[in-house]
Amino acid sequence: MDFNVKKLASGAGVFFTRAVQFTEEKLGQAEKTELDPHLENLITRADCTKNWTEKILRQTEVLLQPNPIDHTGARIEEFIYDKLDKKLPSRTTNPELLGQYMLEAANEFGPGTPYGSTLITVGEYQKRLGGAERELLQTSAAAFLTPLRNFLEGDWKTISKERRLLENRRLDLDICKARLKKAKQAEAKAAAAPDFQETRPRNYVLSASASALQSGWESWDVEPSGSEQMKLLSEEVDKAEHELRVAQTEFDRQAEVTRLLLEGISSTHLNHLRCLQDFAEAQATYYAQCHHYMQDLQRELNKCANSVSTPHPAAAVCPDPDHLSSAFLSGPSSPGATVSSLSSQRPSTVDMEQTQHPVTGSRKAKVLYDYDAHDASELSLLADELITVYTVPGMDPDWLIGERGNQKGKVPVTYLELLS
Repeated sequence: MDFNVKKLASGAGVFFTRAVQFTEEKLGQAEKTELDPHLENLITRADCTKNWTEKILRQTEVLLQPNPIDHTGARIEEFIYDKLDKKLPSRTTNPELLGQYMLEAANEFGPGTPYGSTLITVGEYQKRLGGAERELLQTSAAAFLTPLRNFLEGDWKTISKERRLLENRRLDLDICKARLKKAKQAEAKAAAAPDFQETRPRNYVLSASASALQSGWESWDVEPSGSEQMKLLSEEVDKAEHELRVAQTEFDRQAEVTRLLLEGISSTHLNHLRCLQDFAEAQATYYAQCHHYMQDLQRELNKCANSVSTPHPAAAVCPDPDHLSSAFLSGPSSPGATVSSLSSQRPSTVDMEQTQHPVTGSRKAKVLYDYDAHDASELSLLADELITVYTVPGMDPDWLIGERGNQKGKVPVTYLELLS
């Protein structure tokens, strides 16, 4: 018990001494040992890495789970399962839930009705979209989010701990430097005093000599002679120099440990680079799946509309699947662009006889991507080939007529680069 009390008192004394040194440095009343410029640069780079990793991690989580309530709940759920060392169960995504609602509604309205059958078709594709989204969430969490969290919760905590130790060693070093400086000043002042050899009253203590208190001067009738005092002051200087050497050694050792850890940030950057590539690949796969599913869905809806012998309102709200795919690939500059494009969509059944009408603006075009024709009215394309394109009166502006030799058919504008 006594030992613990002494240890506690000693620790409190060290903490107080460091606090005094730190305060004096901030007030400009004490000298501060500057770190090596290389080490300072490593610390700055590490802080920058930590700050931006936190921001990227948080924003990626928001991107994958944009709803704040769901986002918070998901984080808590992941934390609990992580602490229990159990696998996190897969959650139902919003598109999957929407698809389920549509299927249940179709059963209520009647699967054989036009509305019910369409609900079933759209609901099935919504569930497929939800499955693709869930796969994106799982892949992104494993390949991107987890490595970033591991850095912040593992490597960075170790670096922070060693940096705090380095700061304590620096404060101890500066304390020893200040103590040695005061001891030398006291020794020089005592040696220069003209009456240094005279005796002084009982219980007189030199303020700069802490060891003199321990030597028991108070039991003497008079203080030691000048030579004895010089010896004590010299011993005090030697002790301060020894403490300074020890503090310098500990500081240098801790600086080297910290430097090695900070240099590991370069490896962290390489690891995060690979994780970033995996994340981008997962996103590309997800959006490609969504694009494919939406193309198939629009074809299904067009088949439903074309199967009705008489004009039906549904035909007006089912945009051409190829028009939708071209709008997706073109990436409109604003959300309203897609709306206006879809609202102006006309039936895509362009009779090839229309190509005999007067053409406007015949020109060359370079094909950007491969394109497979979906019916006889379209022309298949190969990337990088050159074709002749033109339009005809009344034709959908998102399509052109393409010619390659004797072959002729509709081609989507977004797959082309028009040449002057």
